[in-house]
Formats: sequence, C-alpha cells, structure tokens
Amino acid sequence: MADAPSPPAPIRPPRRRFFWPGGLSARLLLLTVLFVAGAGALALPPALASFEEQWLLDRVRAAELASMATEAAPDQVLSEALASQLRQGAGVQTVAILDNDGNRFLKVPGPKLARPPYLVDLRDQAPESWLSAPFQTLFGGGEGRMVRVIAEPRFYKAQFIEVVAPDAELKAELKVYLWRLLAVMAFVSALAGGLVYLSLNYFLVRPMQRITRSMERFASDPEDAAARIEPSGRRDEIGRAEVQLERMQDELRVALSSRARLAALGEAVAKINHDLRNMLTSAQIASERLAALNDPQVTQAMPRLERALDRAVKLATGVLTYGKTEEAAPDARPLPLGPVLEAAAEEARLSPEGVRMISLVDAGEQVNADPDQLHRILVNLLRNAREAVEQQTARMTPGAIQVSLFEDDGASVIRLADNGPGVSERARERLFQPFAGSTRAGGAGLGLAIARELAQGHGGDLSLSQTGPEGSVFELRLPGAPVKTPPLKGRRAKNAEA
Repeated sequence: MADAPSPPAPIRPPRRRFFWPGGLSARLLLLTVLFVAGAGALALPPALASFEEQWLLDRVRAAELASMATEAAPDQVLSEALASQLRQGAGVQTVAILDNDGNRFLKVPGPKLARPPYLVDLRDQAPESWLSAPFQTLFGGGEGRMVRVIAEPRFYKAQFIEVVAPDAELKAELKVYLWRLLAVMAFVSALAGGLVYLSLNYFLVRPMQRITRSMERFASDPEDAAARIEPSGRRDEIGRAEVQLERMQDELRVALSSRARLAALGEAVAKINHDLRNMLTSAQIASERLAALNDPQVTQAMPRLERALDRAVKLATGVLTYGKTEEAAPDARPLPLGPVLEAAAEEARLSPEGVRMISLVDAGEQVNADPDQLHRILVNLLRNAREAVEQQTARMTPGAIQVSLFEDDGASVIRLADNGPGVSERARERLFQPFAGSTRAGGAGLGLAIARELAQGHGGDLSLSQTGPEGSVFELRLPGAPVKTPPLKGRRAKNAEA
C-alpha cells in the first residue's frame, strides 16, 4: 500500500527584519517625520558652524576694543591689574597684533599657557574645516583647552589680530544651542509630519481605505447591493478609480449573474443532449436494420437519413465534449507522427477514392504530444478539410490534404494544406469561436475550437496561416523540435516488417 501523501507545509509569512508599520497612514506619518528630521539634520552642521564663528568673532571684536586702552596707558604699557581687568571683560587670555611691517606685539599680555592652543583662522576657512569646527570644540580634547583665533582687525590697520581664549564657555554655549536646535527640529518634524499626515490621510488614505473596504466586501459577497461603491465626485485619480471600480463591479455583477444562468442552462442542455445522443444512437441502429431490407424506396432514402443522423450524433457529441469544465492536462511524450496521422485519417474518412491524404512526414519523425489529444486535434482538422473539399460540386482535380512537418524556432509545426474552396472572410473572424466558427451548413462550429484549446493546453497553438480559392493551410504548433529516429537495419528491420 502506498504511503499517503504528506500534507503541504503551511505557507509562513515573510519575517520582518526591522519594525515597519503595516498601515498606510502610519507609514506616511513615520516617513514624513523621518524626512523632515533628515532635512533638519543636514542643516544642523552649518547652523552650529555659524554660531561658533559668530561667537569667536564677538570675542575678537571685544578683545580688539579692549586692547585700544593701551593707547592711553603710560608708554602704552598696561599694568597687571588693568590687563587682568581687560582680559576678564573681553573673555580672552591674550591679544596680539601683527602690523603691516610684520612686527608682532602683545596689546594685552596674559599668563603663560600650560599647553599650546588649537588654531581657528577666521580669515579663510575651507568648507570642511568650517563645518567640522563645532564638533571639534564639542568632542575634542579635555578640560582647560585654549583656542587661538586669528581674524582681520576692524579698528587697527594691521595684517591680523590674534586672541587666545578658553573654549569652555564656547563649548557650554554650543551645547545649549545644539539642544535648542534639536528641540526645534523635533517640534518642526512632528508638526510637519502631523500636518502632512492629516492632509494625506484626508485626501488619499481615507478614500483608499473606502475603496479597499468596498473591494473586500464585494469579493466576499458580490450579490450584496451595499458592497457597491458610491463615487464621491472627485475629479482626481481617486475619483477616477472610484468610477472605474463602480463600473467594474456593475459589469462583474452582471457577468456573474449571466454565468449562473448559463451554468444552469448548460447543465440542462447537457442532460437533454446526453439523452438525445442515446436516442440518435438507437435511431442509427434502426436505420441499419432498415438498410438490410430489399425495398427500393427504403434504399433510396437511407443515405439521406444516415447523413442526418450522423450529423446529429456528431453535434451532440461535440456539445458534450465542449461543455466539460476543462480538458485534462496533456501527458506529452515523444511519439511517431506517421501512425497518428494514419489513424486520424481513417477516422476522418479519408480514402484514395474520395479525399485522400498525402503525407510528407518521414518515417520515424516524432513530436512531443499527448497521443489521445493529438489524435483528436488531427481528426478535427482532417474532417473539416475533407468536408470543405467535398462542398465543391464541380472539381477538376481530386481532393487532397497534404500534411508536412517542419521545425520553426525550436517548435514542431504540423502543416495541413487542402485544395478546397478556402475560408470566407466572414468566417475567418470567428473561425475558432465555439458555435460561431462553422464554415458549412449544419456544422456546430466546435471542431476548431476544441482543437485549438487542446493545442494551447500543450503550450502551442493552432492557426490558419493562409487561405484562398486554391485552398487553406492550417498550422499546428507544438513545443519541442521534431526528432527523427534512425530507421531499423538488418535483421531487426526485417523482423519489424514481418
């Protein structure tokens, strides 16, 4: 006893590698806040650099004004008490000036430094050094650091003025300014995110939620009249989507209703057709018994009766065949095309005395197809071709159907060419439509529809490549190139022929 097949493994939802909100509203809010915060983060370094530059310039100007007191001092020399008072008022340690002659002298001397200060030249700063300066002040070095600032003087005619100041106060004010910027940035981000969220939620998210709920409700119960969406009258894309959804729901509701009625009608027709076929079969048996009688009148009427019964049985069989929900999946395998053609020609009633088949298929040529379904396709094609040829009452040449096999772009193409009257232009438009593509009186129009459906089930197709007064050519395309097996030789060949 074969083991029972194991149940399929349940489909697990993909794991999220990081937190990501599921709702569209939450995503919009989060993205807006992140984008505004990112824009603020880009503006943070220039703001800090401008603040530090202005703070240092203020110290330089204050020190420059304080150093002018040396002009009134005796011999332009400051006492230690006055120098200390000036340094404390300007917030610097020393003030030095380099005049135009290149002489450097201290205007306000200061105490000796324990370690050399770091330099900030405000005269010509590169962008990268200007942007990185506040972060160097905040996170560089330790306590008690000094900064040496060089700038252009405003009140002296000199090359530059130089001050040395402790950076502790600058660091403290930078921290306060940084926290203020972060607070403002957070407030602006939250405010902008909230406003954008409310706007998008009102104009986009809520209408999309309304459309989504209508679609879900309609999918669960298409017959529910309340599931129909009411357009809001907007003229943008949302309004257009609502109108199209309303139209689609109406059309789908009508289509489902028609499908239900057609399904019920088809079931009834199938039952009636099944019983009718049995009745016609009984009538055929009775006609065969009548044909055995030696009555001249019966003998004269029997061919017409047999043809009528034969057409009726074919119509009933074709309707039942096409009425199936779907064809079984083809069991494609390599098979010789020659024997399949011979069997199909015999069932399609091709004969040397009437319409004959001319096969140009080499012995051993194989195609990849389902044997039963390929047989049905070829029988439909050969029978249609025979009946089309037989429609011509005045023929100068005997009817023939030429069959060949060739390769086209890696596919096998079976070509069937007849010398019948061709297909009219009106019939070509609906040639492969069921119950509409018949090219002869009394036909059901199912043969080509069934043949094409079977060909497409193989992954191929069936098409009318050309037609005209000289005849029609149908091409059956099957996946896979044709394969030619080598002929048997020697004793094996003789045994096979025997």
